[in-house]
Amino acid sequence: MAFINTALGPVDTSELGFTLSHEHLLISSAGIRTTYPEFIDREAGIAEGIRQFKEAKAQGVDTVIDLTTMDLGRDIRAIEQVSRESGVNFIVATGTWLDIPRSFATADPDDIAVLYMREIEEGIEGTGIKAAVIKVANDAGGVTPAGEIILRAAARAQRATGVPIYTHTRAQERVGDQQVRIFEDEGVDLNRVCVGHSNDSTDLDYLAGLLKKGVWLGLDRYPSREPSWQERTGVVKQLLDAGYGNRLMLGHDNSVTAAAVPESRRTERSKINPDGYLFITRNVLPLLTELGATNDQLDALMVGNPRRYFAGEG
Repeated sequence: MAFINTALGPVDTSELGFTLSHEHLLISSAGIRTTYPEFIDREAGIAEGIRQFKEAKAQGVDTVIDLTTMDLGRDIRAIEQVSRESGVNFIVATGTWLDIPRSFATADPDDIAVLYMREIEEGIEGTGIKAAVIKVANDAGGVTPAGEIILRAAARAQRATGVPIYTHTRAQERVGDQQVRIFEDEGVDLNRVCVGHSNDSTDLDYLAGLLKKGVWLGLDRYPSREPSWQERTGVVKQLLDAGYGNRLMLGHDNSVTAAAVPESRRTERSKINPDGYLFITRNVLPLLTELGATNDQLDALMVGNPRRYFAGEG
């Protein structure tokens, strides 16, 4: 048996069930919650999170990977409460997103790696809640010098703990290739890496090239305007047909509240995605079925692959 830490303690990976691979509960910025708490209606966010995840649980969602890091305003006690009251497992992250602290930008990767390792081995912010995935991020323009420091820190924490890495990337610019090169240089087992936001691209040569390296792909932005969710789903089917169905995971990159996102954008997103954490269940999986995907393939995408990713299986 393989166990994974969640917000409520260790869970056998065989019990993760239907898993959304890249989500968020509450998003803001580092320090906002403690320094300017009035800027965020935390209690309303928690209450709405409980409501939305109860609904998701009732319709078959068992687990979410919450990839909210410190610089995205990670609120570990809110995650714990929503998990407990909704019945959904939350796998929580250490690591660093795009808002890299200035003090990290010139640090030695080893000095950052030990911080990630502490959150994995001892717990986050003195709560005892242990991270089970390392989040890193590189976006437009590729891997910056500061971003490279974070990637190397994550790689060293991964090798020391065995916990997998999950990336935010700019697929349109093939930034996943840059991330993988650094992980290779650091000696990371690429079976422990998932390159996220890969369905922002329809470039099958790029996506297949990553898969041939041995990484996982997070097809985890649903829905979105460009490419459309239908185009994104067509790419999933093409990857299934090409024999890569055992290396893919699906998610929305959704959040209950996002103080870091303008109100106009939040309103637009709610119009595009009225189904929230159930968009994949209600739209993507039925379309994949129409396109000819089998029940076994869908089960692998949503159940088997997340289990294998965390269990470290090839």
